[in-house]
Amino acid sequence: MKNSIFYVLVLAFVSFAITGCVKSIDTEPQELSELQLPEIPYNYADISIPTHFNMEDNTPSDNQMTDHGATLGRVLFYEKAMSKNNTIACASCHEQSIGFANATAFSTGFEGQITTRNSMSIANHRFAKQFFWNSDQRALEEQVMAPIANHIEMGMERTSDLVIKIDAIPYYDDLFTKAFGSSEVTSDKIGKALAQFLRSMVSADSKFDKAVMADNNFADFTELEKLGFEVFRDKGGCEDCHHSMEDFAASWRESANIGLDMDYADEGAGNGHFKIPSLRNVAVTGPYMHDGRYETLEEVIEHYDNGVKPHPNLDWALRGNGIGGAQNLELTFNEKQALKAFLLTLTDEQYLTDVKYSNPFID
Repeated sequence: MKNSIFYVLVLAFVSFAITGCVKSIDTEPQELSELQLPEIPYNYADISIPTHFNMEDNTPSDNQMTDHGATLGRVLFYEKAMSKNNTIACASCHEQSIGFANATAFSTGFEGQITTRNSMSIANHRFAKQFFWNSDQRALEEQVMAPIANHIEMGMERTSDLVIKIDAIPYYDDLFTKAFGSSEVTSDKIGKALAQFLRSMVSADSKFDKAVMADNNFADFTELEKLGFEVFRDKGGCEDCHHSMEDFAASWRESANIGLDMDYADEGAGNGHFKIPSLRNVAVTGPYMHDGRYETLEEVIEHYDNGVKPHPNLDWALRGNGIGGAQNLELTFNEKQALKAFLLTLTDEQYLTDVKYSNPFID
């Protein structure tokens, strides 16, 4: 009799514990959002890539892009139910109007905690080999899941909980069926759909792109913009790290120590090396650097002009004479203005407003 009572008490305790855990997961969305999607999906899979994009497409054979797959990815990108408490979406830290970056130095996570690095902008990820500020080498399908599971950003540390939440939302039945031929929700499909959407996000309609495609020796550039491009390629040495024919990010050397600090609490990829980001839409993606320390392009230019700190691990492109010595650019005022003018030519207004990349949920 005593043994029976003991087992009953143990079973009751276990049931209570499990119930408590399930409730803490918050697997049910707080309220259903209303979607506004076109009957015929937008064109994501057949995007024209300019010939001057001298880069390799990272699309894997088992996740070829489709219009329906990218559409599902778009909805998931803006879906707040992807976070533990239904408050944060991927788009919360990546806003379209500012190049899918964040307007603050650090982002706010699902419980109000602050991230430790600035949110990087999103554009042309189909051509990237590494991601995040520490240059992680992983497939885009894996990279997109990391912020969702992060304990500060979105808090869905168990993918099984994420699957339960998304599967409980009615409109995903049709979206998953069209994208993958089955309404079954899996974390693998979520990662693939998000990756398809990000690969569809091609920014290639800036003034610079149009000038390159016109092949008329940049006749449409102002004299200041032409001078800025010269500074960018020559005296400034910017093209050593931001190659203009590789989307203004060097695919052959993904990270660098740019002399921000003598001593660094955040070592990035190691020894103060951080990913070399693309300069696409750089005029609207501030604040800048991995810690968002610079608010303006002028401050960034001043850093490279006279603020690079000597360091044994300083990138070779920024060294002067001697090991670890810093090379200041010593640009003239006019050259600085010209460099900024050129950087402004990298803004793609079409990309910043294109409806197929916008929020599909009705406010």
